[in-house]
Amino acid sequence: MNNILLEDLKSINTTEGAKKLLQDHFPLNDKINKALEFSIEAHKEQFRKSGEPYIVHPILVSAITAYFSNDESMVIAALLHDVVEDTDITLETISDEFGKDVAHIVDGLTKIIEIREHELAPSSSDNSKLLSSALTFRKMLVASIDDVRVLVVKLCDRIHNMLTLDALKSEKQRRISEETLVVYAPIAHRLGISTIKNILEDLSFSYLYPEEYKKIDLYLQEYEQKIQLTLNRFLSDTKTILEKHGFLDSDIKIFSRIKHNYSIYLKTQRKGVSIDEVLDLYAIRILVKDPIDCYKVLGIIHTSYKPLIARFKDYISMPKENGYQTIHTTVFSNSKIFEVQIRTFDMHDIAEFGIAAHWKYKSGGNTSKAPSLDWLEELASNDVNPEEFYSDAKQDLFSEDILVYSPKGDIFTLPRGATAFDFAYNIHTDVGNHAVEAIINKIKKPLLSQLKSGDIVSIVTKNHIIPRCTWADMVKTTKAKKSIKTLCHNRLNNIDDLTSKNIINTIFSRYKDSVLDCFEDLKVKNLKKIVYNLEHLKYIKKTIQKYIREKDGLIARFKIQNLTLKKIQFDNVLVYSNFSINRVSFDHCCHPKFGDDIVALKDQKDVTIHHKMCETAYKKIKKNHQMLFCSWVKDKFYSYKMVVSLPNTRGELARLLTYLSVDHEATILSVEYGKDKYATNQYCTIDFEIKNDDKEKVKAFCETKVKVIEFYLASDAYK
Repeated sequence: MNNILLEDLKSINTTEGAKKLLQDHFPLNDKINKALEFSIEAHKEQFRKSGEPYIVHPILVSAITAYFSNDESMVIAALLHDVVEDTDITLETISDEFGKDVAHIVDGLTKIIEIREHELAPSSSDNSKLLSSALTFRKMLVASIDDVRVLVVKLCDRIHNMLTLDALKSEKQRRISEETLVVYAPIAHRLGISTIKNILEDLSFSYLYPEEYKKIDLYLQEYEQKIQLTLNRFLSDTKTILEKHGFLDSDIKIFSRIKHNYSIYLKTQRKGVSIDEVLDLYAIRILVKDPIDCYKVLGIIHTSYKPLIARFKDYISMPKENGYQTIHTTVFSNSKIFEVQIRTFDMHDIAEFGIAAHWKYKSGGNTSKAPSLDWLEELASNDVNPEEFYSDAKQDLFSEDILVYSPKGDIFTLPRGATAFDFAYNIHTDVGNHAVEAIINKIKKPLLSQLKSGDIVSIVTKNHIIPRCTWADMVKTTKAKKSIKTLCHNRLNNIDDLTSKNIINTIFSRYKDSVLDCFEDLKVKNLKKIVYNLEHLKYIKKTIQKYIREKDGLIARFKIQNLTLKKIQFDNVLVYSNFSINRVSFDHCCHPKFGDDIVALKDQKDVTIHHKMCETAYKKIKKNHQMLFCSWVKDKFYSYKMVVSLPNTRGELARLLTYLSVDHEATILSVEYGKDKYATNQYCTIDFEIKNDDKEKVKAFCETKVKVIEFYLASDAYK
């Protein structure tokens, strides 16, 4: 359940709006429409604390239920879940109108309300009594339920209750939040519905510990782009590695995730660490088709990155009680620690929807382990799982020269390590440019799959050309390298041409939709340069502005106001616009990394950053989508080398390095320390970078801590 859906659930306050959301998740057939009209009539005189019609609540609960389950009886029961409790309508009437199955679920939901009123202490009670009564309520609730669907609908009801707590007094907000955290979130966890568990925990956390919640939320907002860029780079590297090892793009799915707020809070409390010290803050999930592929991917990940073996857990061979099956491992990459979760698509459905996946995907043949419901009889459980032994598999090396065949028997000689993509370009440049996948020995393989002697290879193509610019270093043959670079150069020129026009047309969009197309006699030179040169963009803007004023006179002066380009910085990205910009975000279709060529697409007051070679962005660029000039924020570092004399006493070098890196934010590049342990002083050579180009000032603050023998800017060596 994404944030957009949660915001919709929170903001919808009309019957029509609620019905529209329900329709988005479940077809409004005759039975559903009948239940809708029945519930609307039953609640027509009732209103919530916020003043909105009460009927909005059951309709939205049914929409949430429909999101988690395709079971018609559950959706209808959600629509009617408060009818027996809040109106004169009896359970017998529900049974007569909608059947025994629906009545059975509604009866279970009504019992929960009765138990809650009897067992749960009032909000005026002290915390210990509230907690004790909530635990008793949970046991009574679970013991009374003979149909797990009742619990799922009740959890959906609780989600909407938590989303609308703003209308209540703070005392009641805390009481309901405590009840949610103690009673409902654990039940969602036992049912394996992690999506509901996470939502309920975060919403409860925001009311119970508002300061802690705000601190974590602000941290995630402040470092959103930095975190996403870090994850994008790791995700992109991992995807390339898996493709090279034979995993088709169509057979796997990789996406990033950041821990939810309450989970981060628990980690910081249990481990006694700060937010940025939470080891599994950064994580990616890799979904594959078969369980055996999970272990193949694990071997590839462990041989490609440095694993932290102590943090490895195998929940596939030893599933959790709630049905959760995933391999967890943690690795180092580019001085960062990442958690990698590996599971099948079926396991992912169970992890996200738990027991509800049984109804949501009842026709999908999901073969993953269903959540155990033994906990309905016994709440106590042991979450500790033993770690399983595993072994890494490595690929065999190919011979020096290889001979491969086409399906017709034609022989092709390729260098050792050549890929199917090399083979495609060896056939013809057009085949390589249009290639999408290879068939090697009658098995579909990625284009970067390495070939071995005797392979029978054919190439699958599509009608459109697909530039793969980052692959130029991954192929072996000169022809393939040259063809890729030529194709990408042509595509880049085309993108620059279109982007420059879109940027100019966006600047003048208050005046004309397409200012460059409106004046045929307007001659603008070197338009493509504006993509890389801000000053040239400003020059072109002034040229067009002057042309319009001369052509349209005084009227134009009013039409082309507000053309000043303002620099707006969002973390690592700069955009220049004459429009108000509220937000800059990275799209997930292309995962741009810091330093990549990027483009900025404008949608009203929001800007989306894409990799310049992104296919999704290219389609929009060709349709004259509004665009802005953008660039990365470039911090200029200056490299220095110095030779210093240090007293030969313990800790002297450490103190100097700490002074440079902490007090002056220098990055230490290398250290060469003397080896004469009997000398009074040791000579030490230190290379470091710092954001200060004043050599004398840098040398001066170094000399306050150590005797400097030699000192110079690295660039001085080339002068």
